[in-house]
Amino acid sequence: MRDDILWELRSDKVKELIKIPQRLDNRELFEYRPVQIETGFSKNAHGSCRIRLGETDVIVGVKMDIAEPYPDCPDEGSITVGAELMPMASPVFEPGPPDQNATELARVVDRCIRESKAIDFKKLSIVEAEKAWFIFIDIYIANDAGNLFDASSLAALGALLDTKIPKLEDDKIVKGEYSGKLELSKKPLLTTFAKINGKIVVDPATAEEKAMDARLSIGTTEETLMSAMQKGGTGSFTQAEIEQCIELAFQKSDELRKLFKVG
Repeated sequence: MRDDILWELRSDKVKELIKIPQRLDNRELFEYRPVQIETGFSKNAHGSCRIRLGETDVIVGVKMDIAEPYPDCPDEGSITVGAELMPMASPVFEPGPPDQNATELARVVDRCIRESKAIDFKKLSIVEAEKAWFIFIDIYIANDAGNLFDASSLAALGALLDTKIPKLEDDKIVKGEYSGKLELSKKPLLTTFAKINGKIVVDPATAEEKAMDARLSIGTTEETLMSAMQKGGTGSFTQAEIEQCIELAFQKSDELRKLFKVG
């Protein structure tokens, strides 16, 4: 109960400050929190990345495995994205199967990558209609301090850029040996906005998420392609606000891409 009261007070403070306009942590309205990137730290994953976005801490591991292609895409591999909101990351996360928040997070990150066409699924084919590479992207939330969408998107991109394709012999994976790097033609990223008392901010921290009326996440690439859009919250965005967010999404995602030294 005491935590609920504290968050309510912080939420009220956010709403009051935004009228100035000012943010609780003194950031500009369209300023991200500091980003720290660590890649290649997992010996067991084929690619890995840890992102710290402010105090939000997300780990992504990538594993590649061989599976039978989908019947409607016999000459293609695919990706699968899963997300786990670990109980240690937030007092509101509970043990058990993924809830609707974890499912939404995984689906939006998946859509951002998949619809960008950054990965050529046809190049993942091994034997048409029989075998193809499937890329499993697992998201683990170590600490939730707000904006899991962008932190997870950054970590997923970092892990994919770090991914090595396992070597095959007689159509079987040779453990510990690789045939090359996974090829990405683009670097898709999500940019998330929150609307609070009529003002729009980027990269909402937890207190801002609790105070926001609506949320908008936009997936973009460096080639001015919009690959995903997800709205959250009970409030709404005007057409002019959506157009502003799209323009800012391209700008802010380009800034974040520069943090990756690979590719």
